[in-house]
Amino acid sequence: MTLQRRILILVTAVLLLAGVGVSAVVRASSRAAEKDQARAGGPQVTRGEVSLAPGGGSRMVFRNMAWGPHRDELATAPAGAPAGPRTASGVSCLRFHAAAGTGICLRADKGGVQESYRAVVLDAALKEVSAHPLAGIPTRARVSPGGHLAAWTVFVGGDSYAGTDFSTRTSLLDLRTGKLDASLEDFTVLKDGREYRNADVNFWGVTFTADEKAFYATLATGGRTYLVRGDLAARTVTTLRENLECPSLSPDGTRLAFKKRVPGLPAEAPWRLYVLDLASMRETPLAEERSVDDQVVWRDDRTLVYSLPGDFGADLYTLPADGGGAPVRLADSALAPAFLG
Repeated sequence: MTLQRRILILVTAVLLLAGVGVSAVVRASSRAAEKDQARAGGPQVTRGEVSLAPGGGSRMVFRNMAWGPHRDELATAPAGAPAGPRTASGVSCLRFHAAAGTGICLRADKGGVQESYRAVVLDAALKEVSAHPLAGIPTRARVSPGGHLAAWTVFVGGDSYAGTDFSTRTSLLDLRTGKLDASLEDFTVLKDGREYRNADVNFWGVTFTADEKAFYATLATGGRTYLVRGDLAARTVTTLRENLECPSLSPDGTRLAFKKRVPGLPAEAPWRLYVLDLASMRETPLAEERSVDDQVVWRDDRTLVYSLPGDFGADLYTLPADGGGAPVRLADSALAPAFLG
């Protein structure tokens, strides 16, 4: 083959690759533009005031996933009509939670070569109180019942809990003092009655007690996951039980809803939902046969709310916490709900 022909082949290959790259960018841009257009039959979303303040009627505040100009914004709908018209705030979040007039918003900051993320504390009017840079992709967020503590988890390696090849970082913020614990890995782990250390320790899925002195979370180490109870004053976490992930404490403080890996299920969808009674430590399987990769929310002492993938991002479902009943779709194109009022 002559040198001239080799150069011709090389130039042709470069042009083809450039064309593929341009085509991919155009398709991605077109897809993004499409998401900015409201779809027929989707929820009605209008711009308006969204408040996290106590009172003001029972309502759900959540990340609006419906296509249109308000996609990814915090929105609200009456708790009694969550599938009805929505009011969007103009404030965008990837993950969100709120309680007692305080919100935590895990947000993407676009710009530059690489997307960055922040944890933003919001007041009742959704104004920024403080912001903290995140070391990875947002995945979990919680505010304590009294609104004085916030926690969040990010992926610093990997992007899914389904496998084992991931690393997380979970942070705690005391809003009364401004003290930030950048990583729960700085707490002392007590496992089987002894202090435990291992480089592979990961935490995620914090849920706070009503007195704001303790929390529950997931600890992963040695290829296993554990329910832990954290003591904020002592700065310890103590293992309680194996194979519990993303706990969520009931409003009355007596039960934890969680996801559990069940043998025999597909590796990419391994979870089922359960509720643990803290007094008896008895587990109750719930009537949801699909794999739920979410930290559920208690709407009240009897009802759980969680997300599942939907046609336009995610949809919300409700389920009785006693093991009976059946899943009911609560709202389309919605994620990360908080029930206020």
